[in-house]
Amino acid sequence: MDKKVCIVGLGYIGLPTAAVLADKGFSVHGVDVNKKAVNLINNGQVHIYEPDLENVVKKVVAAGKLSADIEPIKADVYILAVPTPFKENHKPDLTYVESATKSIIPYIEPGNLIILESTSPIGTTEKIVEWILNERTDLSVDEKKSNRIYVSHCPERVLPGKILKELIENDRIVGGINELSTNETAQFYETFVEGKVLQTNARTAELSKLTENAFRDVNIAFANELSMICDDLNIEVWELINLANHHPRVNILQPGPGVGGHCIAVDPWFIVDAAPEKSQLIHTARKVNDSKPHYIVKKVKEVSQNISNPTIACLGLSFKANIDDLRESPAVEIVKELTSIFNQTILVAEPHIEELPYSLKDYKIELTKTEDAINKADVVILLVDHDYFKAMDEEIFLNKIVIDTRGILKLGEKVVSNVI
Repeated sequence: MDKKVCIVGLGYIGLPTAAVLADKGFSVHGVDVNKKAVNLINNGQVHIYEPDLENVVKKVVAAGKLSADIEPIKADVYILAVPTPFKENHKPDLTYVESATKSIIPYIEPGNLIILESTSPIGTTEKIVEWILNERTDLSVDEKKSNRIYVSHCPERVLPGKILKELIENDRIVGGINELSTNETAQFYETFVEGKVLQTNARTAELSKLTENAFRDVNIAFANELSMICDDLNIEVWELINLANHHPRVNILQPGPGVGGHCIAVDPWFIVDAAPEKSQLIHTARKVNDSKPHYIVKKVKEVSQNISNPTIACLGLSFKANIDDLRESPAVEIVKELTSIFNQTILVAEPHIEELPYSLKDYKIELTKTEDAINKADVVILLVDHDYFKAMDEEIFLNKIVIDTRGILKLGEKVVSNVI
């Protein structure tokens, strides 16, 4: 490939994308404000965990196909893959997208393709055009002019733990601010994507990703609400769901301690913000899932009220199984809340991280080995269904109070067990 690609943001999406493109033959320049991450990448190492990612990065860096810096360079294609969190009252925060856009503005030339991959509120791609043209009056998005640039949105649709595979195999949705932009973007993705490249406009592409995650959120909220109902009615929710799912048109998801991650826990709020009066079901689902961590904490208080200074062990911190990603994790929220209620240090076992993140350093939390945490604990809260936890001998839970938020333990009468 003779095209040069500049990717701004080398996190959980940007770095795997850079690695895949470089492995496909593109010359890729990655940009990130994290100097430590930049240095690691240039040494063929990675600052995040994703299966096989470090091997690919090492390979493409050694081949001279991937380099990283804190500043952009001139390129043919610019991909923005930066965070899109929300502010107070769940208002979208486009600070990172705006900063990323303005960082590339001095380098953009006619004919360049600018792609927003960050999951974003409706209208964000249009804002990128506005930011660019406000500073670069020599550029245009007019399809008839020779100084035109192409701007599109192509939301990422990958699952952590399978990102390298899904970046290539999954269908992609591309939506430009005009038809030429859509076509240019589709042609670019078709060079490395094996799935279908589906064409639409920018606003529909933006809402498509939000819709996918809101759909998941609503369905998870149903399962989580059902688990709380079952807890009140003394019914085992896991058995109930298993029985109900034998209906040919019923497929209830599994409940958990809440919803986490950079997508499902965030994106529905963008729809609520855009259409507050029309998104009542989506809004309610968000509130149900956001309430679940507090419900778990309430259960911990109930089961430990007769124990003097109980030792509490929390198994898992990541937002889903078998990864190290703690973003928006309900497990983290639960652990934080527990430290504000109990005087003693909360024991945490998370086999996918080696040290607590900086954001947890000031809390009364001790990261320890799983078996040690369980042995010391009076109350064990299973928060993430890691394979490591599933493989444990359940004898270790004897005489412990167990709150299993994932339904992976079948302890019967061997222990005092509160399963929700």
